[in-house]
Amino acid sequence: MRVVMIGTGYVGLVSGACFADFGHSVTCVDQDETKISRLEQNIMPIYEPGLDVLVKKNVDEGRLQFTIDARDAVAAADIVFIAVGTPARRGDGHADLSYVYAAAEEIAGYVKDYTVIVNKSTVPVGTGDEVEAIIRKTNPDADFDVASNPEFLREGAAIEDFKRPDRIVVGAQSDRAFAFMQELYRPLYLNETPLLRTDRRTAELIKYAANAFLAVKISFINQMSDLCDAVGANVQQVAKGMGLDNRIGSKFLHAGPGYGGSCFPKDTLALSKTAHDNGAPVSIVDTVIEVNDRRKEAMVDRIIKACKGSVEGKTIAILGLTFKPNTDDMRDAPSLVIIPGLQKAGATIRAYDPEGMEEAGKLLSNVEYASDAYECLEDADATVIVTEWNQFRALDLDRVTSLMKSPTIVDLRNIYPLEEVGDIDYHSIGRPQTK
Repeated sequence: MRVVMIGTGYVGLVSGACFADFGHSVTCVDQDETKISRLEQNIMPIYEPGLDVLVKKNVDEGRLQFTIDARDAVAAADIVFIAVGTPARRGDGHADLSYVYAAAEEIAGYVKDYTVIVNKSTVPVGTGDEVEAIIRKTNPDADFDVASNPEFLREGAAIEDFKRPDRIVVGAQSDRAFAFMQELYRPLYLNETPLLRTDRRTAELIKYAANAFLAVKISFINQMSDLCDAVGANVQQVAKGMGLDNRIGSKFLHAGPGYGGSCFPKDTLALSKTAHDNGAPVSIVDTVIEVNDRRKEAMVDRIIKACKGSVEGKTIAILGLTFKPNTDDMRDAPSLVIIPGLQKAGATIRAYDPEGMEEAGKLLSNVEYASDAYECLEDADATVIVTEWNQFRALDLDRVTSLMKSPTIVDLRNIYPLEEVGDIDYHSIGRPQTK
């Protein structure tokens, strides 16, 4: 099939490359000439393991191309995806749909034969209706359908998630549009990946509901970790005991400094706004938003307490800046709250992240960046593990102790077994204190 992807951000680029790898002819469109030029040189705008290899393979084999001009590609397309950003709108928290609507208007001017126009962007309920209205107003003679096909990609594992998904959700009003989407996903459908057909509004809500539920699980186990701290229990064992119940499952039951990233913060907020606007508030989600914001701030107090009540004049080493491993994404990362909070309390910050330092440099000030983890720790008064990159899981703890001014580690991800930390003044989340 001939596929066009409007937008070469995280979702658009990964989806376009994977569709091309399925054998479809894919054109990825973006208005950013520099980004398109770099993509043509196989320079990725994001860090995602394996993406550069996948893109190069499909470009070399003629199934994937990049352009700033959507006209010819859309005119020849069977399916056009809208995969542009929907950030939280300043002032009210609603999803900013201006990029979606601009894309719809542009597409409308180029459509010729029957085309399925698909919202891949995460959008509030009813957005598909508005996209359809925009296209019909702009081009009354166009032969098209609008469908919803939400993405469920985890940053750092996006290619695997796309090629081996738990499910595919397609919100399609017409049988013809659904048949096109079935053919598009045929390689997965033949492997018996569940393909759920719904109406458009239901598909739009599934995405928000799924992300909100995962955010609830994260905030729940974070609050359980606080209770574990208070009563002397071990949150990792609590989580394991819960997760072995197949009604609950073990995923997203890992205590930490709070969720961040491109999805959960903005999607929970957008769902809350939609619910309130429609007179059906989701108080659980409202509470989770508040709990998560407070969680990140509370980590600053936890670190200061571990440093004998003060970080004034002390050097704090931060290991990990991105909101999760295997990405360079800094959006709503806990480090963006923790580092300024420590600086306000008088600390000097030295940081290291395998992929996120360039992005962090745009968002944080007065931070010294190290070339590796051990350089980061040198002469530090305390080390804080903020992101659980694999390379931080096997540090030489004897070397860590010899490098630091005082061997204090605050592990906000619980990546070290308590029995392995030896004489280090080690502080973790929701586990019995070693000292």
